[in-house]
Amino acid sequence: MPVSKLVEFYEAATRDHVRTVAFLVVLSLGCFLSGFFSLPPIDRDEARFVQATKQMVESGDYIDIRIQDEVRYKKPAGIYWLQAAAVQASGQGAQAPIWVYRLPSLIAAVSIVLLTYWTALALVSRPAAALAATMLAAVLLLGVEARLAKTDAVLCATIVAAMGVLARLVMARGEKLPHWQVAVFWASAALGILVKGPIWLMVVGLAIAAVSLLERSCSWIFRLRPLIGLICVLAAVVPWFVAIMIVSDGAFLKLSLGQDMLGKVASGQESHGAPPGTYLGAFLITSWPMVAPVLLSLGWIWRRRTALEVRFLLCWIVPSWIVFELVATKLPHYV
Repeated sequence: MPVSKLVEFYEAATRDHVRTVAFLVVLSLGCFLSGFFSLPPIDRDEARFVQATKQMVESGDYIDIRIQDEVRYKKPAGIYWLQAAAVQASGQGAQAPIWVYRLPSLIAAVSIVLLTYWTALALVSRPAAALAATMLAAVLLLGVEARLAKTDAVLCATIVAAMGVLARLVMARGEKLPHWQVAVFWASAALGILVKGPIWLMVVGLAIAAVSLLERSCSWIFRLRPLIGLICVLAAVVPWFVAIMIVSDGAFLKLSLGQDMLGKVASGQESHGAPPGTYLGAFLITSWPMVAPVLLSLGWIWRRRTALEVRFLLCWIVPSWIVFELVATKLPHYV
């Protein structure tokens, strides 16, 4: 098909919000569904997540996390609950095929594309927001995570949702946010913590700290109604954490934070150690086709570095990227 025809089709498909959303959903599914149903477990962690969820469904114990007779105290129970919900909804029970366990990741990956469009609408024009989401749908790493029954796609979706709210908060310059947007922020916090513990807090928290530092004020964050929000988050996450601490006799905290998370900070676990700068090099491969426009825009970003929308995006990307580069254990999906 001639390029002019492709451009004409794209412009027609993204002419308004409804068409854009429909186009992004169809495009995302077209990118993610190839091999989704037929691929066997392609990552050792995926097999572990699936087995733990399978045992959770079979036993009816949605508090403890186990693989066979061994505990699996690495991540909170959120992702297992989502996978278990997909399994139960399928009507096939614990014997459901692997693709059923992958459904939360697929839904999350499509949500990431749509949430990227929504977030970008607060910062740039609608055509530019649609283009950003379109390119993201084709990114290699997102396609991989959409096909894996793991935590990362769901965690990413919660972070992008939260940052979409923060983008509107920063760009609004003193105006109140609608109640539903505030609810989205705190709901994403609760789900993000239940899926992968403190990682959501680190990424979003560093972005908030960086914006506050540049703005020389943290008063803007009070428009998120933090007191009510924190109470709601605690009400959502504390019951399971208390229950697992009782069931595990405190072992969950020791193994998840002490051994899994802090262990990855101090040393390269499971032969995944790499020096700082690794993610910058990996970006050139794992984030294609976003790489070309990012590299071409570096000069523009530098010239526009004082613009509010550019500063916000840099506050989102740079602090967390630095932390991940400094952590000893490195896996592509961390960034």
